[in-house]
Amino acid sequence: MTPAPKLALVGLGAALTIVFSGCSAKSGEHADLVAGKQLFVQKCGSCHVLNRAGTKGTTGPNLDEAFRRDIQDGFGTSAVHGVVLKQIEIPNRMGVMPAKLVTGDDAEDVAAYVASVAAKSGKDGGLLATAVTPAGSSKPAVEKNGKLTIPADPTGQLLFENKTATGTAGEITVNMPNTSGVDHNIAIEGKGAGKIVAKGDSSFEANFAPGKYTYICEVPGHEAAGMKGTLTVK
Repeated sequence: MTPAPKLALVGLGAALTIVFSGCSAKSGEHADLVAGKQLFVQKCGSCHVLNRAGTKGTTGPNLDEAFRRDIQDGFGTSAVHGVVLKQIEIPNRMGVMPAKLVTGDDAEDVAAYVASVAAKSGKDGGLLATAVTPAGSSKPAVEKNGKLTIPADPTGQLLFENKTATGTAGEITVNMPNTSGVDHNIAIEGKGAGKIVAKGDSSFEANFAPGKYTYICEVPGHEAAGMKGTLTVK
């Protein structure tokens, strides 16, 4: 998705009806905002910031900022929906986003969700609040028999599943399973780095003395977005 230009209402369809109350999470007749949020986080969150979705990608435009001025100027969800849908279908040729990353009803769902939350502060409520499992666990990853497993978040968020980890001094194989489809690796400065993978395992082996170590993802922008944690070796 590329930065939104000044929007024009001429030629755009009727405004979407956004329903948040009760058990409904539909936008208009067809769009499903819950599915839209889930798909956005999985397919788009690694590249874009969108506050309500909790995504912190840095490769593409910040969607809250891209649409903020237009929304302040009075352009509604229908206009934003149309722009997002068009960008999904025909992205900027100079960008890295592939065309038709989502299609059909999925594209409608993503566009409707972005249109409903772009430039809004606070958090999603109702069914949208639980649409995406919060990333990162309060429980540490624990080294066992010389192997430490710290998975990448499976939903595509730029986080490891474990924000902390513990281990015993000596040889440790650090392994990061990745099922998200988003490029990630795991690395510790001075100790090693696994290969960058979209699917599969990223791992390395090193000798660890007692102390604290920071593990990160080396893909540009991912550490800054929060994909890092602390390993404590005793």
